[in-house]
Amino acid sequence: MRLLALALLLAPTAMQAADCRDTSFEGASYTLCEVTAGEDLRLFQSGPDGAYGSFKNVDAALAAEGKALGFAMNAGMYHRDLAPVGLYVEDGVEVSKLVTRAGPGNFGLLPNGVFCIDETFRVIESRVFRKERPDCRYATQSGPMLVIGGKLHPKLLADSDSLYVRNGVGVSRDGTRAVFAISNEAVNFHTFARLFRDALGLPDALYFDGNISRLYAPALGRHDGGFPMGPMVGTVVPKD
Repeated sequence: MRLLALALLLAPTAMQAADCRDTSFEGASYTLCEVTAGEDLRLFQSGPDGAYGSFKNVDAALAAEGKALGFAMNAGMYHRDLAPVGLYVEDGVEVSKLVTRAGPGNFGLLPNGVFCIDETFRVIESRVFRKERPDCRYATQSGPMLVIGGKLHPKLLADSDSLYVRNGVGVSRDGTRAVFAISNEAVNFHTFARLFRDALGLPDALYFDGNISRLYAPALGRHDGGFPMGPMVGTVVPKD
């Protein structure tokens, strides 16, 4: 029965795009978008005119190249001026530096981590990243880590009443798959982390944000609006 339930969870709903799909876990609704190594996955924060701030502006910039966003979501915390908090690397250029000290808020709830995009994908604890300094064409730091080597972050509480819409990313053991998830209703950290570990079988996962979490998935008719965003992650596809 457990295997059947997992198969139903992972199966795409009819008439939806294969890469993004709606699902449920323990009674809560989520949208998942899966990317495989070799797809054109990038981070976006600013262009020649400053911070993009929205999916619409990123899509417009890509249109000049004859390309478009396939899907996108916010990808890390940011300051009032939309600059990234912590490490941010875009197209091989380090825009802001790694932060490994504890601090206030979710970002400072150690261990936090880095999502690294290169030939494959990795979610890495920030202090491990500092030691290894892996090559990343794109990287964004956020926190807290949700799943670390198959174990939940030790400070996540099952009975927490801190409920928000949340989004994040989990990576397969071999680094060939990255699964991006956003809750479609308010959930706590513990439940969100178990989505990645127990439902999706992903050994490492990183929290991106809550409350401001947004998704662009045109195949599902999603183009969430709201306040301007800092870093965003998305696939780039040929423009129709």
